Amino acid sequence: MSRQKLRVLVAKPGLDGHDRGAKVVARALRDAGLEVIYTGIRQTPEMIVQAALQEDVDVIGLSCLSGAHRELFADVMAGLKEKDMTGVIVVAGGIIPEDDIPQLEKMGIKAVFGPGTPTAEIATAIKKLAGGS
Repeated sequence: MSRQKLRVLVAKPGLDGHDRGAKVVARALRDAGLEVIYTGIRQTPEMIVQAALQEDVDVIGLSCLSGAHRELFADVMAGLKEKDMTGVIVVAGGIIPEDDIPQLEKMGIKAVFGPGTPTAEIATAIKKLAGGS
């Protein structure tokens, strides 16, 4: 039996202490009918994977403004693979240069949302990626 609501973990990996955007997105996703778990700032990739496992999430939204997204996101993806959680959809947002997007997609990130992306667009994309309407 499947759940009524998609469960989304919003996480801030690394030492990035700026979380206003992640909080805005988390609230918008909740308002769009998704169940949202927000981990807070300064999470290690291992902490994010563990939280995703414990919360049985469908989607992980990673937010990074520090410039360490390639390494941190790769570590999250490797941790998901190690825990046999490759079915979890991972999306990303923050300050991510256009040139880095193909590398992120190659590692399995399904969508990248930059600054100014309307929150309704993010919610719709997540629902679509997860097979919803």
